Amino acid sequence: MSTDEHALALIRRGTTEILKEDELRARLGVERPLRVKAGFDPTAPDLHLGHTVLLNKMRQFQDLGHTAIFLIGDFTGMIGDPSGKNVTRKPLLREEVLANAETYAAQVYKVLDRARTEVRFNSEWFGKMSAADMIKLAASHTVARMLERDDFAKRYAAQQPIAIHEFLYPLVQGYDSVALRADVELGGTDQKFNLLMGRGLQEAAGQPAQIVLTMPLLEGVDGVQKMSKSLGNYIGINEPAIEIVTKTMKIDDALMWRWFELLSFDKSLDDLARMQHEARTGQANPRDFKLELARELATRFHDAAQAERAIAGWHAVVRGEGDTALLPLSEIPVSAQGLKLPALLTAAGLTPSNAEANRKIKERAVRIDAQVVDDAQRVFAPGFEGVLQVGKRNFARVLLRAVD
Repeated sequence: MSTDEHALALIRRGTTEILKEDELRARLGVERPLRVKAGFDPTAPDLHLGHTVLLNKMRQFQDLGHTAIFLIGDFTGMIGDPSGKNVTRKPLLREEVLANAETYAAQVYKVLDRARTEVRFNSEWFGKMSAADMIKLAASHTVARMLERDDFAKRYAAQQPIAIHEFLYPLVQGYDSVALRADVELGGTDQKFNLLMGRGLQEAAGQPAQIVLTMPLLEGVDGVQKMSKSLGNYIGINEPAIEIVTKTMKIDDALMWRWFELLSFDKSLDDLARMQHEARTGQANPRDFKLELARELATRFHDAAQAERAIAGWHAVVRGEGDTALLPLSEIPVSAQGLKLPALLTAAGLTPSNAEANRKIKERAVRIDAQVVDDAQRVFAPGFEGVLQVGKRNFARVLLRAVD
């Protein structure tokens, strides 16, 4: 495989669409690093694995010698991205945006190469724009064109309100590409309209139009919904290594292969094909491959020693091999009366409700320190410490701390 074909194969991995691949092939042949942009609105302070789908692709471009532009939308964050929304999203306060943006800048280097990364804020150019400049930008597109967007069209047809400022979002995201002279822009499949807006505005500004790469939206640990903090189905890259390992081990086998393709640097597509064949034919246990994925992720966001410690903690609970003291200790405040078992399981985050906890207790699916417990009336007093387990893969080491 030629160098150019190797680069294209690496870039194609996991992508949903490249617009346009012939332009990308030509751009890869220029004698300078390409400027590869992805924008992130600082709507929450922590990044999760869903965000790293784009970061991983940016890192692949960096490994090919190109420059990654991690754009923090501190200006656009105050508008609120309407992509995929059926209601107007509440804009963030300036203080919230800045606080979240500060944590973003510290997290991205867990994936990106610092030497080949520009961290930029789009308030750099929008903060200098006059009202006349913004009106001129707004004049570059029509309402009819904006209503071509699927989410806008659906809301309009359903007679749901669309605020005027929401029409500005695609325009200002597109203008970011003009300001940064981007060669390539990455985004989720829900961002295609906005990404193409950048191509149009660059052409209008006399710049070569950026190549657009859309990436899949990563499903969360539930295997159904897009990974999201609001849905609680996420793995944060700042979470403890044990959380990364235990949450990864909970995903089902079908989702594991998708995560490998989008998140792994260690496994090539040929490796994945071999692993899937071995799992399908019974030559290997899919759980062992899942453990490899968990190890890779924990190592990337922490280090090898912490990853191995986390895996040892997982083994201690799930396989009964090793010291459960390796697990992180969560303190649960309780009154002098203590907690009954269902309330304890819910407080530890192992069941969503006491009713579900009671159901699991009746199924004899609850263990404490590896012993089945089926007495729902059992009370646990302040000072209790132990490893709670619901099913095979949900567990927590807890300490009940007395409060007044």
